[in-house]
Amino acid sequence: MKTQIIEELGQGSILLPALVAEGLAANDRIKVRMSALQAAAQHAQEPSRPANDLGVESQTAGIAPAGIAALIGGAHPIGQGRLAAPDLAKLMQEIADDAATMVRAVGAGAGNEGERAQARLDAIRAAGLLDAAGEIELSRIARLTGVADAGGDSLHRLVMDLHKQLNRLAASCSEEALDGAHVFGLHSEDRPAVAAFMKGLNATRGLKFNHPGLDTMATRAGGRLLIQNDIGTTDAHVVVIAVKKNAVTVTYTDVHLARAKFFISLFDAFEATWSGLDRHTAAGLGEDNSFYLVTGQYQGDHAADRNEFLAALGAALVFLIDWNKARKLLRTWVAKDDAAHILEWAARQRIGHRGFLELGGNDLLGSAVRNAAPTRIGFGERLDQALGRNAAIDFLKASLRASTEALLAGRSVRTVRDQIEADLMRHLDRVDGALLAAVLRQIGLAHDLVASISRHIAALRAGQPADGKLLTQRCGVIEQKADKIAIESRNEVDRLNARPLIGQLIDRAEEAIDELEQAAFIASLMPDMTDPSLLAALAELCAVAETATEVAASGVAAAIDVPEGRRADSEDALSAVTRLIDAEHAADSRERATTALVFCGGFDVATSLSVIELARAVERATDRFAAFGHLLRRHIMIDLAA
Repeated sequence: MKTQIIEELGQGSILLPALVAEGLAANDRIKVRMSALQAAAQHAQEPSRPANDLGVESQTAGIAPAGIAALIGGAHPIGQGRLAAPDLAKLMQEIADDAATMVRAVGAGAGNEGERAQARLDAIRAAGLLDAAGEIELSRIARLTGVADAGGDSLHRLVMDLHKQLNRLAASCSEEALDGAHVFGLHSEDRPAVAAFMKGLNATRGLKFNHPGLDTMATRAGGRLLIQNDIGTTDAHVVVIAVKKNAVTVTYTDVHLARAKFFISLFDAFEATWSGLDRHTAAGLGEDNSFYLVTGQYQGDHAADRNEFLAALGAALVFLIDWNKARKLLRTWVAKDDAAHILEWAARQRIGHRGFLELGGNDLLGSAVRNAAPTRIGFGERLDQALGRNAAIDFLKASLRASTEALLAGRSVRTVRDQIEADLMRHLDRVDGALLAAVLRQIGLAHDLVASISRHIAALRAGQPADGKLLTQRCGVIEQKADKIAIESRNEVDRLNARPLIGQLIDRAEEAIDELEQAAFIASLMPDMTDPSLLAALAELCAVAETATEVAASGVAAAIDVPEGRRADSEDALSAVTRLIDAEHAADSRERATTALVFCGGFDVATSLSVIELARAVERATDRFAAFGHLLRRHIMIDLAA
């Protein structure tokens, strides 16, 4: 009665907030009812397929779930292209009433728009599309629920247009702004919930930068608080949150299934239950005329729990904007799953990806590759192939962080480009460091070989049993392990397009190991009664070779840290090179002294040959380490010049 008299007095605008709230509630109901029509058609055509009863969606929209479920479950074909269902006539009338409620609300705030909408609704009625009967043609369901192509119209298209107009009206007629949300008709108990949602939203809103979106409206309808956010600009991308006491129901729609799953993943810290990911079809939405609907429910023990969940919902929305665009970009540099994990990490760290896209995204990475590593990373080559998976993921995470922090701080694009290029160089240096670590393992095995030979000679000098067969077997296993490391390391050098010098270091280390394994074989053949003077000379030579392996290891370890700019490490590495050359000279002298002893001692042929060949093999190993040292020096000088 009050509504009627106020309208008669020409003061209908005073009712606008309530009418808009009713229109928005009608929008929720009509969408569920049109979905029920679609589900009924699908069940009638495929009765063996499990039917979605839209229970959660019905309850959220304030519709009795049992009636919708009965209609869908009871739908059955009654002839070619027709179906019947329980209370179908009632559903059709309710759809018509909901549409009329939305038109009325729009007309109250925008008369011309309301008249046009009414004319469209009248045309739909005149075509018989809303006739209330117990049976309906499948083609009529398609016309009602589809989004017509250009030049045509449909109820679904009308509802979408009315929804947009209602959103604009809600913003323009809001009683107040609450922390940035347009709100009207709230009860006192609604305000903390809206404030909690907006606290989360405002905490991350800045991360969308210049992208439109994240407008929020809140109102009370049907005995509950409704919070709606438009997220971005995609028609089918929206979130509606219903709050009743400490219970929260989230309805989320998206054209991208992967993004919908991503959205759900952000709330794993809460005991919320999620249903759906159901595929709905509507011509004109998404790449394949489909979108996905997700419903989440959270029951808090206290208002504080509820508000924490609402804040998390608000904070998460900015990370949905351009999510699929960012994922596609990252997929050109790393694997698909890794791209999604990077975006999830960025959301949890409250870094996001919009800053990265704002500054050029792919251009930033492409520029870094061209400027920092044109010979290391080929055109179209993925970063995980050039850097390794973990390093590539770390680099991309750092790029997202650098972009966001630069935009927030007002730094220039040039600064970000320089930072990303420098970070790429550091990762490439770490790739080299990882390969040098493999070289270090090779040298460690070389040390094990020398130590085994030294122990065998020490046993002979002490007159103890020396098992030559065991020595050969043990050193053979060590050499095989070293060969495996060398093969794998060469493959990595080729795959990562690393410095050729590293491949040469691997070769020299392998050659030294081969010489030492040969020395071990010869040592195993030495007579047990070899002259003590010869054994002493060989022991001294092995001690020099053992020192050479230790010096080479310390030099490589220091070289790994040189790219980090540590001056002391570069000095240690260069000092190791000098000591390797000194070791080679010392080994040469010891080998000649041993040879002289053999020639002057008048020993038997077996003893003479075994001692001379053993000494030569060990000395050749030190030669290889001297060559290794020269290569290591070149590698270090390249790093120092960078």
